[in-house]
Amino acid sequence: MMNFNFYNPTRLLFGSGKIGELGAQKLPGKKALLLISAGKSAKVSGALDKTVEQLKAAGVEYVTCANIRENPTKELVMEAAEAAKANGCDFIVALGGGAVLDSAVAVAAMATNPGDLWDYVNGGTGKGRPLVNRPLPQVTIALTAGTGSEINNWGVISKTDTYEKIGFGGTPELVPVLAVVDPELMCTVPAQYTAYQGFDALFHNTEVMMSNGVNILSETLALSAIENIAKYLPRAVKDGNDLEARERVAYGSTIAGMTMQLTSTTAQHSMEHAMSAYHPNLPHGAGLIMISVEFARYFIERHACDGQFIKMARAMGIPEADKAEDFLTALIQLQKACGVDGLKMSDYGFAKEEALTLAVNAHETMGGLFLANPCELPDKACAEIFERAYR
Repeated sequence: MMNFNFYNPTRLLFGSGKIGELGAQKLPGKKALLLISAGKSAKVSGALDKTVEQLKAAGVEYVTCANIRENPTKELVMEAAEAAKANGCDFIVALGGGAVLDSAVAVAAMATNPGDLWDYVNGGTGKGRPLVNRPLPQVTIALTAGTGSEINNWGVISKTDTYEKIGFGGTPELVPVLAVVDPELMCTVPAQYTAYQGFDALFHNTEVMMSNGVNILSETLALSAIENIAKYLPRAVKDGNDLEARERVAYGSTIAGMTMQLTSTTAQHSMEHAMSAYHPNLPHGAGLIMISVEFARYFIERHACDGQFIKMARAMGIPEADKAEDFLTALIQLQKACGVDGLKMSDYGFAKEEALTLAVNAHETMGGLFLANPCELPDKACAEIFERAYR
């Protein structure tokens, strides 16, 4: 508990209106690849216009690349990296939610390195080679509260032909140099996605609490994040313009970017990555919600970390919690309060018979997270969690 290593050189601008300070910062280059999604969120929220205004104020040229989609693929990353090279961009400005921020890590690497992204991916069919050249520096501007990717050096990318969805990164050079988290830019996120993203942020922190590598700092930060998300996410879902709620949930999400650098998440994320690798129409947060209760129940039944579950239950609004099962009560109550308790795997094309395939995929592609579980989770037991969660 008292041993940890922490390194995060990202300058963080957090708070409402902080996008207005971007132009006054020392930016890491003169020509940016402005990476955004293929959707309309950056435009609808006003974030794109505000970002462009700030880049112009800083005397920075930019080229827009609007090709990123949910569950981003290797092909999209390579396409964006080629755009950066072809236009002589010397840094990345990633403006968007988790898909854009995750992609930026890989784009930054592939804009300066030879070959294919999967040459450098660890896990699955990746070749695990070290990067040859220093990546482009990144500036991140978060438009959702979910991933914490704005301040960490990991991105999850899919390789669709082999059903792989794997985290890439981890090297110090891939940590963003500057991050902006402005909750005012998140007010137009629809209620459903506010819930999905908020639960992603929640589970980053609950998994850190469950991890066998939790330490005094990651636990302290995670509990603070869990408390804020549990209290304010229902409000943010109910009223997207509730700025206090947006701020508190964004805080919990950004804090997760720190806790995950201190302590690994667990196999819950590996399992969901398998789900959306086979069913890419599934939003990441929705998949996590679907399996969350049964995933936690597995470890509760084995008394793997009862004290941690009790601490989380208290942080989530049950101050008198005295048993691990109280965490399940708090989690189910929060899902109901956010209107996501009725999610069904079958609605996204899953069949119950896929359970073992998903379990094996989770272990083979992101087996490292299984090592962080508080007790062993073999493939058969993992498949049983999928089966119990299936609806």
